[in-house]
Amino acid sequence: MSKGKGKNVKKKQPTGERKQYNYKLVLSPVCEVCPTPCARGLAYLARMSEPGAVGKGVPCVLTRTYH
Repeated sequence: MSKGKGKNVKKKQPTGERKQYNYKLVLSPVCEVCPTPCARGLAYLARMSEPGAVGKGVPCVLTRTYH
């Protein structure tokens, strides 16, 4: 079996050469005043609004950078 004509096959880049995303962790006060709330942030706010909840933050999509 041979590959058909016109098929573009992209080779995967090694993991060391791929762009990696970095997200800043934000706490609930930052999510609360965010101008564009996301589903992940709203779910985190709901969890943190319960008494006794302990959170370490949630990755913010708006702070994504390439590394």
